[in-house]
Amino acid sequence: MEKQKYVEKAEIFKVLSDSNRLQIIDMLSCGEMCVCKILEKFNITQPTLSHHLKVLSDSGIVTSRKEANWMYYKLNDKKMKEIIEFLQFISNDKKDCICKK
Repeated sequence: MEKQKYVEKAEIFKVLSDSNRLQIIDMLSCGEMCVCKILEKFNITQPTLSHHLKVLSDSGIVTSRKEANWMYYKLNDKKMKEIIEFLQFISNDKKDCICKK
């Protein structure tokens, strides 16, 4: 795997290093959710939640859509699968492992 891929994944893990963002991901694992429902579960302000959702959206981990006055968020299954596959890749021995080069 080229070094740039490690750099790209490190950026994703920076996004995931916040406990509020991990909780948001956990909530969205149940399906699409209105921002108002997400906010009910946190003791944070709406602008703070918006910041976390923007960071998650910018990274591609969540997607959003607007319906009337409300924003709805859901996990990007493709991106989540990519993250899981990367973790499996780096945590398993393989013939072209970085330690064998």
